[in-house]
Amino acid sequence: MMIKLRVQKILDEKGKTRYWLAKETGYSYQNICNIVGNKTKQIRFETLELFCSVLRCSVKDLFQETDH
Repeated sequence: MMIKLRVQKILDEKGKTRYWLAKETGYSYQNICNIVGNKTKQIRFETLELFCSVLRCSVKDLFQETDH
């Protein structure tokens, strides 16, 4: 089992872009692309809290379990 972030799906549902998320969070566009693209091995609690605040979602909305 793997855990993946589903931030891109949330952005799509809300009609928002990675660029918008970068502006709202103050993170660089490159960092947002890495996080949203699941290219990171770890994520800070502060980042999760910030994403939840900006995207108006819960922490559980940010994750999905996959078989691979």
